[in-house]
Amino acid sequence: MNMIVKGYKQTEIGVIPHDWEVMSVNEAFDICNQNRFPINDSLRKEIQGDYPYYGPTKIQDYINHFRYEGEHALIGEDGDHFLKWQEFSMTQLATGKFNVNNHAHAVKGKAELTLTSWFYYFFRNRDITNYLTRQGAGRYKLGKKTLMILPCLVPPTIQEQTAIALSDVDTLITNIEKLLAKKRNIKQGAMQQLLQPKEGWEVKKLGEITEIYTGKKNNQDKVENGQYPFFVRSQFIETINSYSFDGEAILIPGEGNIGKIFHYINGKFDYHQRVYKISDFKEGYYGKYIYRYISEYFGKHALQNSVKATVDSLRLPTFQVFEIPFPPTYIEQTQIATILSDMDEEINALETKLAKYQQLKQGMMQNLLTGKIRLV
Repeated sequence: MNMIVKGYKQTEIGVIPHDWEVMSVNEAFDICNQNRFPINDSLRKEIQGDYPYYGPTKIQDYINHFRYEGEHALIGEDGDHFLKWQEFSMTQLATGKFNVNNHAHAVKGKAELTLTSWFYYFFRNRDITNYLTRQGAGRYKLGKKTLMILPCLVPPTIQEQTAIALSDVDTLITNIEKLLAKKRNIKQGAMQQLLQPKEGWEVKKLGEITEIYTGKKNNQDKVENGQYPFFVRSQFIETINSYSFDGEAILIPGEGNIGKIFHYINGKFDYHQRVYKISDFKEGYYGKYIYRYISEYFGKHALQNSVKATVDSLRLPTFQVFEIPFPPTYIEQTQIATILSDMDEEINALETKLAKYQQLKQGMMQNLLTGKIRLV
């Protein structure tokens, strides 16, 4: 039997601080569904205005009438989306003047007992699938009766609820996601501008300016913690204790996720018998520029020219005939490749930061929302 630490108690939700309570949503909050405003699509289009009209997952429109004012937490009752409860939050905070249709519930905190934001943060970090009503194959619904009896942890003071809510990292995560989207759009625009052929450019087939071969190794040749990279039919790079090539190369699998996996390396490595090595770039052709162009444009060419068998695969001629436009000078090739590489590094750094914050949030919020870590 697990010992309960002094100052904590066992409840139906788990071990919580002794001064926290398990309450039903109906006891801890006000459910304000009486002002919901169900209107059909055609009517909604006739009354366009300034006030948000919320559905179960998002703002569906803006209309010229409002029934809600002030901060409310919204939680959808559209069953399809609850299958994704842990991946996509179905709760959101709405403020100001707005409307809610009859597929979402509107909830407010009770004076001197709970914050509206406490409902928002607690339930967007909690899986309630087991409480939902089944509505057929793969469909679940959160009705008002179920919402009323959902158990919720309630810290004893508004001050502690506020401290936990303010520690939430969702805003930080959202800001990084927005920045990532912006950087990706900027890169997409830069690629279209930088890689599109211009006057004075020449077009070469890949087979004219490189050597292209497949490897001689199989998956069973990989070695855990081996000395050299081993490129297989995967985004993940294995390791091995031998190498068959030493130099600059582009590696592309000929099977599995064709046209989606591209590796660049300059050094010693080995590679699978169904992985194509593009190397020995002729003088005047910059390897990283070729890699950049292939990474962006080879995928479509690969899908159009794959061999349809048990598994889609690529053959040598598909690589050899792929055409690449080149700026007239080697310096221009290096400049373009460097710009795109810098953009990728920036995007990769943001992706790494986002993943870290998401991991931090997962652990931090679970500890805060169950009282394992106290902020007051």
